[in-house]
Amino acid sequence: MSDPDDRDGPDASARPGEAIIWASWAGTAVFAVAAVTAAIVPDAVAAPVAVLDGALFLAGCAAFLAAYGRAVGRSRTDAVSVAGVYLLAGSAPREVQIRLLGALAVQVVVAVVTASVRLYTSLAFGILVPVYGLGLTGLWGARHGSFSTRAPRAARPPGPGRRGQAGR
Repeated sequence: MSDPDDRDGPDASARPGEAIIWASWAGTAVFAVAAVTAAIVPDAVAAPVAVLDGALFLAGCAAFLAAYGRAVGRSRTDAVSVAGVYLLAGSAPREVQIRLLGALAVQVVVAVVTASVRLYTSLAFGILVPVYGLGLTGLWGARHGSFSTRAPRAARPPGPGRRGQAGR
């Protein structure tokens, strides 16, 4: 179930999805440094930080959609849930859940605090950044989450509007 292209570094024993977790924290760190810098000296870095916020938002949208597509594909055989994919509820080891949701929480706190410090400025674009963390969390859940196998559908008897209906 793990993807060899989704490992961080040459260590073959790395956990599945480690690159997703690393990307989540890397984006969080870059965002935090940029947002705090923009809150301190807004005139110098306002435009580049707004572009960074937009880029992280778009990357999060792409990850979110990729996660959705993967989850839909898995739902044919696995009992996939929205909470299991995007919040890792019951589908990921506790450590992974803490690391990914921790990055999301940091993004939310940094976005709200920096946007609150400088009202009506480009720091408001930072509010979009947590989509990045949520998208990557969903991507991890959709690719590596553990879900129970979907129970096979029971054969349904013919009913109204179905072929084989006997009661005409």
